[in-house]
Amino acid sequence: MDSSPGTYALLLRCDQDMSVQIGRWGRLVTRPGYYVYVGSAFGPGGLRARVLRHWRRDKTPHWHIDYLRAITTPVLVWYSRDARRLEHRWAQALAQLPGMRPVQGFGCSDCRCAAHLFFAAKRPTLATFARVAPGDPAAWRGTTPD
Repeated sequence: MDSSPGTYALLLRCDQDMSVQIGRWGRLVTRPGYYVYVGSAFGPGGLRARVLRHWRRDKTPHWHIDYLRAITTPVLVWYSRDARRLEHRWAQALAQLPGMRPVQGFGCSDCRCAAHLFFAAKRPTLATFARVAPGDPAAWRGTTPD
């Protein structure tokens, strides 16, 4: 993964039922399973900087996802270097997947999306996501940041 701008989906594993305060957003009760968070990285450092920040545990919480990340384990990230901002369209696509449930209002305080965080009891795959998501699936990657 390099510092190109783009859109990403962070796949997190949650191993236990917990309750966590998400800044001023409120409390989130987690369940064992997988959470997928979609975002964009069009600022300085691009995808690499943003994803590496999400990957770290030792940081001051800034975004909603930072609070959830403190109690989950990152598995991998799906990303696209497409110059278009696809995060809102990816959020809509995730909402269409069977077994994927939106966490209403999470991570989308600055847009009209219902959610930018989704929960699935079973691990979702990039291939399944690619069937419904906009963009060029041939250009997408699934990786862990190095």
